[in-house]
Amino acid sequence: MTESESHKRGKSKAAGKSGKTEKQISGKRRVDAVTKVKATEVERSGSSEGLKKAAKRLKDSGKKQKVLQVPEKDMNKAAEAMREVGVSGSVKNMSGTKRRSVPKKK
Repeated sequence: MTESESHKRGKSKAAGKSGKTEKQISGKRRVDAVTKVKATEVERSGSSEGLKKAAKRLKDSGKKQKVLQVPEKDMNKAAEAMREVGVSGSVKNMSGTKRRSVPKKK
């Protein structure tokens, strides 16, 4: 399935001028956007399974900062998915106006 315009926009904005999009990680997977210290995944589907997979990709990215970018209505679900996978980072909405920190599961 092709990416939506908002997915492409979020991905390229997260990468910025110095970062890369579609960075390869282990297991023939890719992270949407990567800079020196930050990995960003854009997940627009809102499905619990898709959010968990995105969180696992962030975990395996090996970057210090991890951001899961989702539509505002899915922010709670995304934070829960990150907790279940056991990855700390932040969840932000597509426009970047809201951000929620997710601490690592104890």
